[in-house]
Amino acid sequence: MGLGVEVRHKIARRAAMEIKDGMLVNLGIGIPSLVPDHLPADHTIMFHAENGIVGMGKSPDLGKEDAHLCNAGGYPVTLQVGASYCDSTAAFGMIRKGLVDVTILGALQVSESGDLANWIVPGKRVPGMGGAMELAAKAKKVIVLMNHREKTGSSKLVKNCTLPQTAKECVHMVITEMGVFSVLADGLLLTDLFAPFTIDDIKKYTEASFQVSDTLTVYRE
Repeated sequence: MGLGVEVRHKIARRAAMEIKDGMLVNLGIGIPSLVPDHLPADHTIMFHAENGIVGMGKSPDLGKEDAHLCNAGGYPVTLQVGASYCDSTAAFGMIRKGLVDVTILGALQVSESGDLANWIVPGKRVPGMGGAMELAAKAKKVIVLMNHREKTGSSKLVKNCTLPQTAKECVHMVITEMGVFSVLADGLLLTDLFAPFTIDDIKKYTEASFQVSDTLTVYRE
């Protein structure tokens, strides 16, 4: 079930609230790549790409893309002041050393215990896991942005992943078009709700078990 542009930006805008000045942040392809569009112009967050960029900026305006400048997914990007290039070995070294504060990824499934499945066999959906395995294992915080349901209508928040797992018990937060879930030691906690969806809607379309926060934040925009 595809998401419209406005909904994708709503999810990215909420994710942007989770990162702070001075952080080193890695962004996956898809909705995560929209996160820089929702930060103030004077922010000091450095966005990292596995292909060797530290300091990616907002998405380029249509027609102003640089054919020689892209992220790890091959999509055009811009640079912040102070950005630098490195080879992919150094970029992965930053990940494996635990220097990435937050990684924001897409997913095919997330289990109620925080297991991540975001790759599948070549020729299907995503052609390989790329750097997600290292990021899921080594980033200090893992945030997943994804559709709440598959195109078939089935839940992507599941009790147990049925697709190949990228890493176990690595996800800290999931943001969908319906709401925000924190992954805690005892399961999922719904912390934010995006109107017009209701708690009953989320219960109806979520396979995984979850609790509702006593301080639930409701976004009505």
